Amino acid sequence: MDSKGILEALSTSHLFSELTEAQMDRVRRHSHVTDMVEGESLFFQGDNATSFYLVLSGRIKLFRVSPDGKEKVVEIMETGATFAEALMFMDEPHYPVTATALSPSRVIGINCKDFKSMLRESVDTCFLLLGKMSFRLRGLIHEIDTLSLDTGTVRTVAYLLHHSTPDKDSFELKIAKSVIASRLSVKPETFSRILKNLHEREIVSIDGRNVTIHDRDAMISLCSG
Repeated sequence: MDSKGILEALSTSHLFSELTEAQMDRVRRHSHVTDMVEGESLFFQGDNATSFYLVLSGRIKLFRVSPDGKEKVVEIMETGATFAEALMFMDEPHYPVTATALSPSRVIGINCKDFKSMLRESVDTCFLLLGKMSFRLRGLIHEIDTLSLDTGTVRTVAYLLHHSTPDKDSFELKIAKSVIASRLSVKPETFSRILKNLHEREIVSIDGRNVTIHDRDAMISLCSG
């Protein structure tokens, strides 16, 4: 990807959209593009954090591994998403998660140290960035509430609704069911039972990764009840 392509990609991200032309060029000069194959890791939990990232294409799984070796998916980052940007504000930061490609992916890595130096030079830019990061924090707090207060069935139904469109009842799950289960904080066997129950109630049907919604109103009622 050439310099123009990197600038165009950066300008589409909410995190960089209000930077000046000179600031954008500076970010570009301290950025690098990485192409990843499915299953390849960008960094590992505990590695020194030198860059934060913007997803240009594909899907990146962010996950932690517990002391007993169990994997917990924290987030799935898709095209246009940024991640690890908050680490630039820490002294000697380390990545708290591992980042692995779920499909062939391309990301832009932005140098944390230089970006932080740029923020020091512009209070206005710093406040703009903090505002955008605060908006994302509110979303994470809402997600914590969902994971802690809602049942596995509600979380599953909400996930399916989120990945469907009102005018289309059939869609494909883009990631493996085991990854979705971890993302929703349910065991894979529990996730399978929930899907089976929804199928038996003729609310949805699942064929491999293909999902068909038969009763959207019932799904909405489950989420709101």
